[in-house]
Amino acid sequence: MFFWNLLCLSCGKMQERLWENIERNYGGKGMYQLVIVDDEDKIVEGIANLFPWEQLGFQVTWFSRPLKALEYVRQHKVDVLMSDIEMPEMNGLELCRQLQDTDIKIVFISSHQNYEYFRYAIQYRVEDYLLKPIKSGDILNCFGKIRQYLDEKYAVSQETTGNYYEQVVTAVKEYIKENYKEASLENAAVQVSLSPSYLSRIFKEKCGMGFSDYLTKTRMEKACELLGDIKYKSYDIAYYIGYDNPRIFKAFKAYFGMTPKEYRNGKVLEKE
Repeated sequence: MFFWNLLCLSCGKMQERLWENIERNYGGKGMYQLVIVDDEDKIVEGIANLFPWEQLGFQVTWFSRPLKALEYVRQHKVDVLMSDIEMPEMNGLELCRQLQDTDIKIVFISSHQNYEYFRYAIQYRVEDYLLKPIKSGDILNCFGKIRQYLDEKYAVSQETTGNYYEQVVTAVKEYIKENYKEASLENAAVQVSLSPSYLSRIFKEKCGMGFSDYLTKTRMEKACELLGDIKYKSYDIAYYIGYDNPRIFKAFKAYFGMTPKEYRNGKVLEKE
């Protein structure tokens, strides 16, 4: 009975429809990280376990000690902090002040309608102030808005990041096209102001092949183009695309399954 009184979970038809709509409105999207802090173990455990947070899109970690919560938040990616205000070790206002350098959304919970608390909540740009005993409808309304904000925020972030990565890859491909003879991952990274390791990962994710494989592909395509003209000797082609003579035979055969000579002979036969 304690937990039911704590959360005031309504059994009315309107409330039931709200619960039924949670999964339809929010299910299937990414999970956000929520930390709940209250110095009373039973209260914080009840809030964490009795509300269907995962259906609303939040994965919950809870603490009864604010300092432990602060340590956790500093070391992990957290989207929302829901905190009691009056706690002996560190009150919620101080906890909130400690996190002003982050973009974490803050929600206060309290048993007191205290003007000073409201004033600080406004000062610290707290998202909401929920009074105990907490009603499930209040939680749903508050976190539904937060979820919508986070969805929009990360959708824009992902779109922006995706466009940026595409621009990086396009620039690197152009660099390879213009400099395939002497191109290197290190020099390409300088061109786009990224570390070689980070560029390598982005390039492979977006292209489906690594930088060196794409460079080899570009060189081999250019070799094929030059082999179609009999005035170019194999060693000329090798030098032109960035290989010494013995290496192009190995690279070409590994890529096409035939030697440059066999490829050229085949092209000649096609023309005849």
